[in-house]
Amino acid sequence: MNDPVGTWHRLAGGAVLLDGFHALKHALRFGAEVPVAVAADREAALALADELAPDVRDALDGLLTEVPRQTYASLVPRPHPTAVAALAVRPAREAGLRALAHTPRSAPVIVLDQPRNLGNAGAVIRLAAGFGATGVVTTGTLDPWHPTVVRGGAGLHFATVVERLTVQTLPPGPLFALDPQGQDIRGLELPDDAVLAFGSERSGLSAELRERTDHLVALPMRPQVSSYNLATSVAMTLYHWSAGGGAPAR
Repeated sequence: MNDPVGTWHRLAGGAVLLDGFHALKHALRFGAEVPVAVAADREAALALADELAPDVRDALDGLLTEVPRQTYASLVPRPHPTAVAALAVRPAREAGLRALAHTPRSAPVIVLDQPRNLGNAGAVIRLAAGFGATGVVTTGTLDPWHPTVVRGGAGLHFATVVERLTVQTLPPGPLFALDPQGQDIRGLELPDDAVLAFGSERSGLSAELRERTDHLVALPMRPQVSSYNLATSVAMTLYHWSAGGGAPAR
């Protein structure tokens, strides 16, 4: 590539920022289209690939262009310790919506109802990808493709469907919403086609989503402990689902 910096500036407005080696690694593993990738130390990045991701080493060798560290730092909001960054093409929304709407499903959809914390949203997407969930849907104003969310998700947005919808347009399936007043999850079996909803970190489920809920579900929690972190709640719920045999094969 003759002018990676020029290509970067031309594409940056509409592309997905892959911030760091691990985000780029995961995006490539799951089929992302990556038109430009830079590294402040190309040799070190390829050595990291040899050690941690030999499956994408050749792809990285063909993609990465070395640029001065100062130039690299000027392209990203916050330099990553690996000094690697790339731009990827965001998956088509139409394809994501089709995947969310398709039934029967073999894995649940996660709904984050009006989330506020970008890092927490990224952590949930990373969890969903690891468990093989069909997708992660957000309602409200948070952009699930914000660079901070993608950074928190380590590039695993490309391993599952990630979209923002309204409560009225959520995917089909029985809606299980997490709430302290719900039925203890240990007595429930979560079906593969479940839609699993989690309220915001501060205010819980919105009235609109609560009205649509088929089942309120509670996680076990010691008295006087007010709540779990959002990603922890999602992890516990997905693990409960997976214990019924729904998790992807290793």
